[in-house]
Amino acid sequence: MFNLGIKAQLHSVRTETNDQKLLEGLAKNDRKAIETIYRQHFNMVQSLILGNSGYPDDARDIFQEAMIVLYEKARSGSFELNSQLKTYLYSVCRRLWLKRLSQMQRISPEVENLEETVPVEEELEKHEQRNKDFLVMEQSLNNLGEPCKSLLEAYYLGKKSMVEIAGDFGYTNADNAKNQKYKCLMRLKKIFSQFNK
Repeated sequence: MFNLGIKAQLHSVRTETNDQKLLEGLAKNDRKAIETIYRQHFNMVQSLILGNSGYPDDARDIFQEAMIVLYEKARSGSFELNSQLKTYLYSVCRRLWLKRLSQMQRISPEVENLEETVPVEEELEKHEQRNKDFLVMEQSLNNLGEPCKSLLEAYYLGKKSMVEIAGDFGYTNADNAKNQKYKCLMRLKKIFSQFNK
């Protein structure tokens, strides 16, 4: 138990040091630092925006705005990062996105009262878990094999009816296609649980 505590502290110190170096690089307009921040954090922000009524272009815009905020803070010389960089970026992006949704009148105007950074550790963990689950699901689907993979994609992604699927996959009727879909789902569930251990 004691050893785990030390490892966690070391990881935290390493993260803070890396974050600090990235901020210093950003303040100097260092291309490598900027690319690293994008690579490490853009997907998290994109998940936030896409999961909350946004589109890929919105995610790019919001991330760019957040990078400008971060750049100006880093250049000021008085900015102290009191959380992990990803937490700070996430909360700024969240605030910017809520503000934009409010301007487009998709949510109530009370968003204006949000502070610059909001405690988002729990929400961040949920997003990271959801991303991990998506990756495991994708891996599971790729290991499912045919015709199950195509059948489930036709139903869930292609939004095809059982009648259409029966015709496309050569089943005698919609009920047979439905039974096959159920068997495929059970196989997928089993593979998913094996990957998700």
